[in-house]
Amino acid sequence: MQELESSWPDDQRRELAAGLAQAAAQIAPKFFYDRLGSALFAAICQLEEYYPTRTEREVLAGCCDELASLAGAGRTLIDLGAGDCVKAEHLFARLQPRRYVALDISADFLDASLARLRREHPALVINGYGCDLTTDWSLPAEVPRDARLFLYPGSSIGNFAPEDARTFLSRLRANADADGQLLIGVDLVKDPATLVAAYDDALGVTAAFNRNVLLHANRLLGADFSLGDWRHLALFDPVRSRIEMHLEALRQVTVAWPGGARQFRAGERIHTENSYKYREKDFIELLRIAGWSNVRCWTDPRRWFAVIFAQAA
Repeated sequence: MQELESSWPDDQRRELAAGLAQAAAQIAPKFFYDRLGSALFAAICQLEEYYPTRTEREVLAGCCDELASLAGAGRTLIDLGAGDCVKAEHLFARLQPRRYVALDISADFLDASLARLRREHPALVINGYGCDLTTDWSLPAEVPRDARLFLYPGSSIGNFAPEDARTFLSRLRANADADGQLLIGVDLVKDPATLVAAYDDALGVTAAFNRNVLLHANRLLGADFSLGDWRHLALFDPVRSRIEMHLEALRQVTVAWPGGARQFRAGERIHTENSYKYREKDFIELLRIAGWSNVRCWTDPRRWFAVIFAQAA
């Protein structure tokens, strides 16, 4: 983990190139989040079709008193994938943390978000770190280990395959003492039409977000993707219980970068994201296996989204 800085490490550039060279090309979701991608995702969260953000907010509004009682004041609130930090900021008044620690892969976007927070919350100790949450990370020694409350909102856990989600949740447990806590948002299984619309909005913001990853690849790799060659595609896989996002080639095209190149056939896809949808009982079992207990779960009336609080076992 590193102090905030805007460059992407060479190992991540190699990971990006390796993904493009696979038989079924892929780009990991973390590469969405350059400065523009982070801003586009913040815009997605305002869309009518994108129910997770507002539904999670409604659930939190209904359970905030009970949550504050369970968590207790004076904790170190650790915001995983913080982005614009707004979701965590909405909890400051109720949770009254002693310190706020923001982690995000897009360090330059996070830096601007933290500058605003420091102006508006001058009494709160605030730290920020560039962090790839898909790696074997740990918090620096300057962050107190006791009384940690990990916040992972917005159903971002869905970007991990279930076995990787278990590893991630176990890593959180390893980064906490016996008094550690977790507050996590989990998107639940629902009708496919609602799910697909959330990832393929009428305004085309999600399409822009998806296609922007090609511009990011151009900058990171020196590649020559042209946006006009690609279209956004979102679909639901009921067997794996996940939304998939792809970029599909509109015509045969060759993409080159220093040290590599690939020809894509018309209709060939680059897989850019999975978002797994859970049943409540299945995710609670995942938490148990990963070392979390005393689970409390709140949902909206339609049971579309769950906010889950857990304590270190």
